[in-house]
Amino acid sequence: MSSSTSDKSISSIGRTGLLKNIAGFSTFRSEKVEQGIGDDAAVLKSDETRYGLISSETFVEGVEFDLTFMPFHQIGAKVITAAVSDIYAMNGQPHAVLINLGVPNRITTDMIDNLYKGIGMACSDYGCQLSGGDLTGSHNPLIISVSVYGDVLHEKIVYNRGAQTGDAVCVTGDLGSAIAGLKVLLREKRHWEESEDPVMQPDLSEWDYVVKRQLVPVAKKEIIETFHQKEIKPTAMIDVSQGLINDLRRIASNSEKGAYIYQAALPIDLQTRSVADEMKEDVDKYALFGGEDFELLFTLPENQVKNLTDFSKDFTVIGRITDDSDRIEMQTAEGDVIVFDDPG
Repeated sequence: MSSSTSDKSISSIGRTGLLKNIAGFSTFRSEKVEQGIGDDAAVLKSDETRYGLISSETFVEGVEFDLTFMPFHQIGAKVITAAVSDIYAMNGQPHAVLINLGVPNRITTDMIDNLYKGIGMACSDYGCQLSGGDLTGSHNPLIISVSVYGDVLHEKIVYNRGAQTGDAVCVTGDLGSAIAGLKVLLREKRHWEESEDPVMQPDLSEWDYVVKRQLVPVAKKEIIETFHQKEIKPTAMIDVSQGLINDLRRIASNSEKGAYIYQAALPIDLQTRSVADEMKEDVDKYALFGGEDFELLFTLPENQVKNLTDFSKDFTVIGRITDDSDRIEMQTAEGDVIVFDDPG
């Protein structure tokens, strides 16, 4: 690496730039690896009919979760959801997970038991087995890393590339609710810290949906089952973990295409809108840049959209794929067009 590159801060090149740098250090290529860095999961040549899929997620206390308001069983469930969502994004099925923990001394055995209760429940929900892992100490934060193994038939695999001009841009569920839930929780944490009552219990019933979407998101198992049962195959797919625009840009860029979406079509829950109103913030920014929704963003030929609609109501068409390579545009409710610049 040149000195000019090494002197750059991580924030100056961003997550995508850092990943590109990392990818350049390994030049060896295994004949067993069909797809390496660049998609939601690595793809391995398993046998004549199936590919193996491997992905991982790391959660660090104080970054991905806060023990002030997040119970251990919910942390356990969320780390599994984040991992298996990557497998679903490849149109695959998860089978096994490995959990690695970095545990500080202040964490008790009861806390770890509750963490694994959540892990076990989520594994049961998604049909994958807890199959091992590693345990080590940590000087300060609790660190949880999960690796997931799954597979997919050769003819069913979907990458985050392959979108074609004219394809519908579709997304499951709704967007922005996870960041809305986080904002509510952080606000209540500030109120608790400022109060003189150490056992204060905030009433979150008004925000139950968005809080749940932050604490215990659910990966989109059902629509993957629908794809398989009804022989519907997206041309490209990714899970919405980095925000709609960032993840749509990955599909568009990797497909050498552009995308045109409609502000009025963005699926946003009423509770998410209420949170944004109370915070005096733009709810569209929640939907476009919030992240951690773990919905599936996919492209589908127009003639397959109605077919999918016959079997699933859990998705929305928000736009279309265009020929304008790397150009992401959004038509506002007023008819103006916003161009989202690539941050590089």
